[in-house]
Amino acid sequence: MPESNLRIALIGECMIELQQHADGSLHQSFGGDTLNTAVYLARLLGSRAQVDYVTALGDDSFSDAMCRQWAAEGIGLDQVQRLPGRLPGLYCIQTDGNGERRFLYWRNEAAVRDCFTTAAAEPILKALPKYDVLYFSGITLAVLGEQGRARLLQVLSEARSRGAKVVFDNNYRPRLWASVEQARAAYRDCLQQVDLALLTEDDEQALYGYADTGQLLAAYGDIAEVVVKRGAQHCVVQAAGQRFEIPAQAVAQVVDTTAAGDSFSAGYLAERLLGAEPVTAAEAGHRLASTVIQHRGAVIPLSAMPQ
Repeated sequence: MPESNLRIALIGECMIELQQHADGSLHQSFGGDTLNTAVYLARLLGSRAQVDYVTALGDDSFSDAMCRQWAAEGIGLDQVQRLPGRLPGLYCIQTDGNGERRFLYWRNEAAVRDCFTTAAAEPILKALPKYDVLYFSGITLAVLGEQGRARLLQVLSEARSRGAKVVFDNNYRPRLWASVEQARAAYRDCLQQVDLALLTEDDEQALYGYADTGQLLAAYGDIAEVVVKRGAQHCVVQAAGQRFEIPAQAVAQVVDTTAAGDSFSAGYLAERLLGAEPVTAAEAGHRLASTVIQHRGAVIPLSAMPQ
């Protein structure tokens, strides 16, 4: 889909992020899987695309700060709802000596849970099918709830009927679902509307118990393009009847793996939207992810972005 002036909407949740340091101190920022991808997409695509974020926030100072930060990154705010009296969710990252993460969440009352169920959501739901690309994740599905998921599926179906491309990042988080069966049903419904699936292999194994990458890819045979993210190992791309393995980039010291998958997805998608072949796109995804994991937090400084 190599075009200029693309309109891309990413749907999901951004939360207040607390990073816990070794001395117990906390650094506050903001993050969320689809928001992380939105930031990196906006940076990579620049004036060649309009990247909008779709979510619901409160009317508090943290929500104000989020919107200012997104606008500074060039992300459009037209589809962001501000719900009076509500708050965004919050999470804390605890990182061990190897850079691996543990997350603690406070999000049950987050405003995003009513993102598609308010009266203010109606014009947003009507606008979304007119975008060129719609992007969402397994976390999006979880936080929207049953009613919100049903409305999202309607939007995806209408968007594809107009020629839009739908991109899905699996990001399965068991604690967000009442049961694994509920999650599987929600994923199964949405995957019927997906053109590009960006799948973290560990999450797929946790959700479905796939024995290996081959079994995973066989299960996604009906989707036009599938990327399997495998951490420090090579990723696997299945597209147009072909399968490719693209090595990850080695990193001497991993500082924080937060947003590794989100940034890979941004790097891959940006290149595909600009007309690159899957192998080139995967190399770009690895390049960005390998840079991100050498910094703390979900979003690295603009000055640290790879060329």
